[in-house]
Amino acid sequence: MKLFDKIPIWLLLVPALVLGFAPFQPQPHLVEKVIMLMQGQLVEFIDIFDLLWHGVFPLLFLVKLIREIQLVYSAKR
Repeated sequence: MKLFDKIPIWLLLVPALVLGFAPFQPQPHLVEKVIMLMQGQLVEFIDIFDLLWHGVFPLLFLVKLIREIQLVYSAKR
């Protein structure tokens, strides 16, 4: 976690926004793949890989954001 704490949050925000919302028209891949997952249609390898590829940076950004909030909260105690 020490290495993860050294990464600036903006360095995760940029790829999270780009990969999370690309392609911008007509519907982002991440949204499309999550809908497919919820409907049980995410069965092909390329679709699963696409979900992981477009979702890894938004997930890392959320983990980093939660970690930053925890560090700030624990520093105030």
